[in-house]
Amino acid sequence: MGDTIDQRACELAVYMIETGSTVRSTAQKFGISKSTVHKDLTEKLKDIDEILFDEIADILDYNKKSAILEADKRLKKNMKN
Repeated sequence: MGDTIDQRACELAVYMIETGSTVRSTAQKFGISKSTVHKDLTEKLKDIDEILFDEIADILDYNKKSAILEADKRLKKNMKN
């Protein structure tokens, strides 16, 4: 992993874009917390590389919407039982 926070943020973004991984799996892969991954990608990356930030913002938004839909499905299933 990169020596600086800027390098780390770029590496995390590239990894997520190339693999389609989530914040959680990226954090596990790099041995850092989910909070660190999220902060690097949503706060630091914007100042470093706007194009990369725009790509990762779309992925994060998609992952968030997917998680909400899955939670909604589980809730509806549990309410039926």
